[in-house]
Order: sequence, then structure tokens, then C-alpha cells
Amino acid sequence: MPENNMPNKRTSYVKIFALGGLDEIGKNMYAVQFGHEIIVIDSGVKFPGPDMPGVDYIIPNIRYLVEHQEMVKAIILTHGHEDHIGGLPFVLQQLNVPIYGASLTIGFVRAKLEEHGLLNQTQLHIVNEDSTISFNKMTVQFFRTHHSIPDSLGIVVQTPQGNIVHTGDFKFDFTPVDKQTDWSRLAEIGRQGVLALLADSTNSEKPGFTPSERTVGNSIRDTFRNCGGRILFATFASNVHRLQQVVEAAEETGRKIAIIGRSMERAFRIGQELGYIRPAKEMIIDMDKIDQYPDNSIVIVCTGSQGEPNAALTRIANGSHKYVSVYPGDTVIFSSSPIPGNTQNVNRSIDRLLRSGAEVISGSIFDIHASGHGCREDLKLMHAFMKPTYFMPIHGEHRMLVQHAQLAEGMGLERKNIFVMDNGQTLTVSKHMAKVGKTITAGNILVKGKMMNEWESTVMEERKRLSGGGVMIVNLVVDSSRNKLLAGPDLVTRGFIYVREAGDTISHATKLIKRTIAKLEKREKFDRKLWDDQIVNTLSAYTEGSMGRSPLILPVIMDVVPKEKRSASV
Repeated sequence: MPENNMPNKRTSYVKIFALGGLDEIGKNMYAVQFGHEIIVIDSGVKFPGPDMPGVDYIIPNIRYLVEHQEMVKAIILTHGHEDHIGGLPFVLQQLNVPIYGASLTIGFVRAKLEEHGLLNQTQLHIVNEDSTISFNKMTVQFFRTHHSIPDSLGIVVQTPQGNIVHTGDFKFDFTPVDKQTDWSRLAEIGRQGVLALLADSTNSEKPGFTPSERTVGNSIRDTFRNCGGRILFATFASNVHRLQQVVEAAEETGRKIAIIGRSMERAFRIGQELGYIRPAKEMIIDMDKIDQYPDNSIVIVCTGSQGEPNAALTRIANGSHKYVSVYPGDTVIFSSSPIPGNTQNVNRSIDRLLRSGAEVISGSIFDIHASGHGCREDLKLMHAFMKPTYFMPIHGEHRMLVQHAQLAEGMGLERKNIFVMDNGQTLTVSKHMAKVGKTITAGNILVKGKMMNEWESTVMEERKRLSGGGVMIVNLVVDSSRNKLLAGPDLVTRGFIYVREAGDTISHATKLIKRTIAKLEKREKFDRKLWDDQIVNTLSAYTEGSMGRSPLILPVIMDVVPKEKRSASV
């Protein structure tokens, strides 16, 4: 670690750490700490994969922030995507801190907090690229970025040791659909000096520049002109620029727009209130009115571009939607790329839609989607502007962080000044040195409707075993006073083997349990935990050894006091 030119007297350092967003896509939460002040950047969620049945969201573990909540001055939001704001309703149940974000971002946050009954107790502040927020020792400023949602901001945290820059999610769009990049502002930040740069790494493996959002708008219009039937258009509800492009294409081709999905309806409402979405009068129609119009005059805009189980397009593909069924002549457009982990769900939806006779157009294959994250040339340009002393790649899986680190080294930054970190690791920096410090608590909190405790990871392990191996229930009746088996064992299985065809297996398992119990009955006293453990160990060894399966094994022991003993006690 670079520790040359260490000052003789004690220096106050800046501590930088992530509670989410490293080695993963999602649940972004980063923090800058100086003295007795902590500035938190973003508060996102991650969506569970197939290995987490029954979980709605995954949010960062914020124990460190709760334990130091008097130091937490604000949560600053870079933009309004769920992986950056979705954790707020749960975080704000534990931290009462003000929230700062741009107009559209705060619009989404306000609707989210209202839904959770937290709006009236939360301070929300709207900022823009010209805003300055001053705290005791630190000051926060902003710069405009391009992403797949309007009102995206990069953040400059000014500390006595130097400026910490967080890029937010960004790309350089040379023909944007909204404001141009403020090149002079980026150059000014670089001239002022950047002590540490935290930069988006999502597309660090991809060469070139990320395509402009304007190219997607042209492709949408061309696609709409060539479709003879209904169009079902699925995208992220928060991609407000994309929604306006749909509105423009629908207007040019004489189509009405019907909206499905609560989050999509909310995005249209907020986007219209802020002037980002501008449909013509009477262009938006109710969902139950679509059959009153010819097929070639309808666009259905819906959620479900990621194959989410309860999203509108997924239910349409499954044939379970109340108003919409897919039939030959329909064109379904997926205007997004699958988030890592969602590819299987997306492909399943596409297969079902194709079986229904619809034509399916997906993602970047037809230029119907452009990423909001910068590719390697975008990243190089950001590094050229910022010229950081130290660099910490963020927002990406580990290989993406490593690729971004190698890119920075290729641009002349010394390897010892580049830090590929994990969630919970702290980076301590000053004008004279940088080093990896103590690790703080970080990890996952699982959410199902309400917040779940950390220790409920044991529940997830049981769910995985149930889904992978089924369950075996061992019913026993014992007299604990004599440490004797009175009835059983009776074995019941679900999702493990088909009982009618597995008589020999059940019979052999029963004999093994009886042998185990016979040994337990020789002990002087009954020990319920010992009985449970021995039965589980016996059956686990048998099922794993003979069948290669590991069902969840549940001993159910009923303790019955004999009649004569009950009478004596009375």
C-alpha cells in the first residue's frame, strides 16, 4: 500500500466503504466517512435468484450505520432505479435521515415511501447539478450524467483531505435525447483534484462506446411502422426516456397506448407530472377498452421485461392475465437486456409467447435497447477527465471490477493505487496515503413483505433442501419417563420419492431408525435433542449413500405419559 510521505503528526483520514454493490449487480450502497460525519450514497435492492425461494428483495445489512446513526448526515441518491433506491423503505425504518435526489428520483421515492406509510416522517430534498449541500466537515456537489433514466447525477464529496467522486451509473451519450454532457464541469472537477474515484464497472468487459439512446428511438419507430397487429412493449418502468420514445412512435403510427402494471402506471404518472412523458390528448386509454380499437392501433406498455413472476407480461405469457391474451399477429418487444440471473426467466417468457403465435423482438439484437452503462471507451474518458490519485471500481461483479482496475492501470494509474474491494472492506485515504482498513459488518438482509432477520439464513437453507430433496417426516410416540418407544416410527415423504414405488426404501429406512432408537433406549434418561440428532444423522447417511439425495428430515416426537402415571400424579 502507498504509505510514502507519511506526515509526522496524526492525520484525519477519509474512510470509504460499500455495504452493497461490490461483487454483485444490485443493492448499491456506498459511504464516505470523515471524522464524525457519514455521507451515504444510494440505498438499493437486489432481486433474488432461484436459490432464494420465497424472498422478495435483498437489501444491504446496515448495522454499522445504525450503530453510528448520529454520524449519518444524509442519503444522497444518484438516480431512481430500484437497485439504487429500492431499499429506502426498509432502511428508513431504522435510520431517520434526510434524503437528497433529483426531481424524478425524489418523485419515485415519494411514491414508494407513501406506499409504505413513511412519507410524512421523511425529509425529502430535491437537488440538481448546480446544488451544494454543506455539512460540518464535508460538502456535496453534483454533476450531470447520462444513464437509462433522466435526472441521473454523479456526486462529488469534498473533504478536508480531498474530493471523493462517485460517478453513479453513467455512459457518455454524444447524441442524447435530453441535455448534453457538461464537458466543462467534468474538466473542472478533474482540475480541482480527485483524491479517490468510485466508478461504475458494469460494462467494463465490453469494448467501444455504449450506443446512444437516440438510436433506440429510431429503431422503435421503424419497428412500430412494420407491425401490422398489436404491440406489447415491455421495459423497465423507470426508463422514462424509453417510455417517451414509445409515446412518440405511437403518435407517428396512429396508435393508442394502454398501460399495465402498477409500477408502469406510476412511472407514466410521475413522468407526465415532471414533463418527461408527453402523450397527446386522449392517447392513453384504459386497459379494458383495448378491444374497442383495431389491433393495428394499439400499443400495450407493460412491466415484465425481466421475466419477473408476478409482472404483467409474465402473466400474459402464462395466459393468466385478466384483460390480455397473446395470439398470432401480436408483436412483443423486450426493450431491455436480462439482468444477470434473470436470463432463464426471460427465455421462459419468450418461449411461451412464441408458442402463442406472437413475434418476439428482444434487446440489443434489433437495436431496441441500449445499455445505460458505459463500455470501456466511456470508462477511459471518465478516467481521463477525473485523473484520480486512488481508484476503487464499484457497481459490478468481481470480474467486472477487475477488468475496470486493469483498464485504469493501462491508463497510467499505478497498481498500488487501485483497490478492488469487497462489501464491508474499508478504504482509508488521505493526501499522503491509502490502505485497506478494518472490515465492518456487511451482507444480505432478506425481505419478504417485511424485513427478515439476518439469522433467518437458516430458513433459506431449509427451503433449498426442500426444493432440491423434498422432506421426510419421522413420526414417533415415546414415554420419556421410561425412555421408551411406544409407537412408530412411521415415515411420511413429500417431494423425495414416490412412496408406492419405494416400499423397499421406506422399509429399510424404518429398520435403520429402529436400530438407532434401540441404542438410545439403553440410556438412563430421555434426551429429545439426542433422539432428533441421531435420527437425522441415520437417515441422512442412508439417503445420501444409497440415493445421492439429501431431503430435509423432520423427526416429530410425541411424548405420552402412561395412564397409571397420570393417575398417580393426580
